[in-house]
Amino acid sequence: MNQHRAVHQAASLLLSYPDQSWPARRDTVSASIGALPGPGIEELLRFCRRTAEIPLLDLAAQYVATFDRSGRRTLHLTHYTDGDTRRRGASLAALKARYRQYGWEPCDGELPDHLPAVLEFAARCPSAGRAVLHEHRGALTLLAAGLAAHGSPYLDVIRAVRATLDEGVRL
Repeated sequence: MNQHRAVHQAASLLLSYPDQSWPARRDTVSASIGALPGPGIEELLRFCRRTAEIPLLDLAAQYVATFDRSGRRTLHLTHYTDGDTRRRGASLAALKARYRQYGWEPCDGELPDHLPAVLEFAARCPSAGRAVLHEHRGALTLLAAGLAAHGSPYLDVIRAVRATLDEGVRL
């Protein structure tokens, strides 16, 4: 279970926008999880290796093209279940209330369904966080399909997360 927490925290960091601090975060993730056993580790290490040689500005452009320009590849999980409807607002409020119940609040100003925030919650509050991830398995599957069709290296990060939920299920 501790490996799952490490995978969730690492995935949260790797799925964050690649700003100036991102290369150091990637290197820290790679060094921290390199010796860990368990599901998802190899996928995260493969992603770190694949992105190590990409110039930061190119990686940032790829990130935007991958996640910000397509509803089929958004990191906002309730988009897959609720779309841009009034129901999505209720889902976001419920998720935010769930975070507060466990004394946690995302600090980066993102919506509560932003996958890096959900993954950080799962790393900090494993039982409740895994429940949220399980509830959004369908969204993770759709995101993985979109990333596979796009040929994105970020697919490995989503595969790592899925491996912690369904050991043996491959995307």
